[in-house]
This record gives sequence, C-alpha cells and structure tokens, in this order.
Amino acid sequence: FLAENLEARSEEFKNRISLITEDSVEKAGQQVEASIRRIFSYAAWADKYEGRIHQPPMRGLALAIPEPFGVMGIIASNDQPLLGLLSMILPCIAAGNRVIAVPSPQTALIATDFYQILDTSDVPGGVVNFVTGDSFELAAVLAAHDDVGAIWGVGPKEECSKIKKESNGNLKSVWTSDGKCPDWYN
Repeated sequence: FLAENLEARSEEFKNRISLITEDSVEKAGQQVEASIRRIFSYAAWADKYEGRIHQPPMRGLALAIPEPFGVMGIIASNDQPLLGLLSMILPCIAAGNRVIAVPSPQTALIATDFYQILDTSDVPGGVVNFVTGDSFELAAVLAAHDDVGAIWGVGPKEECSKIKKESNGNLKSVWTSDGKCPDWYN
C-alpha cells in the first residue's frame, strides 16, 4: 500500500520536490517514479527473509534467518530527497529493523509529507520515525545512543567522521558515505 499511496499523491510530491530542490518538474517526476519502483522492490524482498527453510531449485535446503539490528539510525542527505531517503529506510525495514530517520534540514518537508503516506499505509506505527533538526547534532546523538544498534549516514565528510567517532563507545555497525554522494538511481 505504501507504493500505491505514494503513486496516488505523485503529482503533489513531484511539485514539492521541484519547488524545494529547484529541479525541473520532469526530473522530480523521475525521482518519484524511481521511489515508487524502489518501494515495490523492497516490499518484494521483505518476505524473503522470514526465518523459514526454503527449497531452492537445486537439491538441498536454504535457511534464511533475519538478523535485524533492532533500531537503526539514518542520516539522509540533500541529494534526491525522496529517493535517497527511501533507499536508506526501505532496506532497513525489509530486514526487520525499526528506523529513526533524520532527513536533510533543507528537504525535511518532503519527509514529513511522506510520513503522512506511512500513516495511511500498511507499515506498522513506530517502524519509521522521523526526527527533524540539525543533522550534524542528531547524527552525533544517534551514534552515541546505546539503544541504536546501527547507523547509516550520507552527508558531508565532517558529519560522517563525527558518526564514526561517536559510535566507537558502543561498537555499533556504521556505514557512511564519507562525503561522497551515492547514485540513488542504481
């Protein structure tokens, strides 16, 4: 339902992204369409790791056991505000985690609009939580927090370094972009 609800409001999101990022409406539309495809893709993956024994086409068995971290912190970048944010959130929830996501302060309105879609979809309450504010400060808080099992940050090099430094005390899993901008379309 998440993808279907986003698709129903795609014009609104396309216009909002275009307004906030100053991209063309066509480019914003491509981002919304890619986001919808990404949701369908991760929804398909979500039921492939339910901890059951699978029978692969060859002889033998494959045991798929999810190993969620519990709570994951996500620090998103300005680049591709909807697609980038979803590309970080979706694999986390597909693997059985809860997410605390910090959208980019410049594009937080897109995340809060997306929260309305989460609220009317089949994603259980509390699975995805948005915290808006200064991403540098919030990244440090999430990295140092003992109840956050893993953190994933995409942003400036200084922010990524801060995440790594603050997470040393509790040995959580950390992924950062080290200031590089990922290609969210791949």
